[in-house]
Amino acid sequence: MVSFDTVSHDWLIRFLEHRIGDRRVLRLIGKWLTAGAMEDGVVTATEEGTPQGSVISPLLANIYLHYVFDLWANRWRNRRAEGNVVIVRYADDIVVGFAKAYDAKRFKRDMQQRLEQFALELHPEKTRLIEFGRFAAENRAGRGLGKPETFNFLGFTHISGRAKDGKFMLRRRSRRDRMQAKLREIKEELRRRWHQSISEQGRWLRRVVQGYFNYHAVPTNTPALRTFRAHVTDLWRRALRRRSQKDGTTWALMKRLERDWLPPARVLHPWPVVRFTAKHPRQEPGARIAHAGICAGGAQ
Repeated sequence: MVSFDTVSHDWLIRFLEHRIGDRRVLRLIGKWLTAGAMEDGVVTATEEGTPQGSVISPLLANIYLHYVFDLWANRWRNRRAEGNVVIVRYADDIVVGFAKAYDAKRFKRDMQQRLEQFALELHPEKTRLIEFGRFAAENRAGRGLGKPETFNFLGFTHISGRAKDGKFMLRRRSRRDRMQAKLREIKEELRRRWHQSISEQGRWLRRVVQGYFNYHAVPTNTPALRTFRAHVTDLWRRALRRRSQKDGTTWALMKRLERDWLPPARVLHPWPVVRFTAKHPRQEPGARIAHAGICAGGAQ
C-alpha cells in the first residue's frame, strides 16, 4: 500500500497537463488541492497531499500513480525482469507476483527509490515479500517451514491452497475483520428496527445480505458466506427475543425465517479462467494462465 499524505502538488499538476489543455480546469484542480481543511473551526492550509474524503481525491491519486508507478513498473518488467511478473493495482493497493525471488527483491528496492522521487512511500507495515503460489508449500516444507503466508487484497484473504486432485488452487476468503465490522453494522441497525414487523426486517436483511454476497460470493469462499448468513440469522433472533420478555422465538422459527427471507449462500461469480476466457478470448497468448498485465482501478 502507498501513502498519499505527501503527494507533490507540482508533480500532480504536471501529470495532469499531459492530458488536460484547458488552463481553467487545471486552475480549478489547483484550488481544490490547496483549499485546506477545517477542524474545530480552524482552517489549515494544505501544501501537499490530496484532500482526504473529497470526491476528486481517488481520481487524482489514481492519475498520480499511473505516471509514478504504472508506466515505470511496466518498463521495469520489460527491461529488468528475468522471469514473469504479474502486476495488479487497485487505487493505492498493489500486488506484484514474481517467478524469480531475486526479481522481487530488486523490484521492491527500485520501487522504493522510484516513489521517493515523487514524495511517496510504501506503507511499512503492509509492504512485505512472501513466498506464495504453486510451489510455495513444497519449497517451505523442504526448508522445515510452515504453511505459506497469506495476503489481503480488496477485502479477501488470499491463500495458497490445493484442489481435490492435489493441484495448486488460489483460495479466497472474506477478510474476518471486514466481516465482523459488517456484522456490527447490522447489529446496530437491527436495534433501530426492533419495532418493525418481521416482514419489514426481513426485506431489509435480504437486501443487506444480497449486497454482501454480490461482492463476496466468489469461488472457494462458500464457507465464509455460510458463516456470514448464520451470524445474521443469530443477530436477527436476538433482536426479536429482546422485543418482549415473553418472546417465543425459537430456532425452528428462525430457520423458517432464514429460508424465507435470506438469500442462500452460493457462489455468484464464475471462476477466473471462465470469466477471462469468455470476455477476452484473444487478449494475449496463454490467456488461461495468470496474465502479466496491469489492472488499475479507482478507490475502493
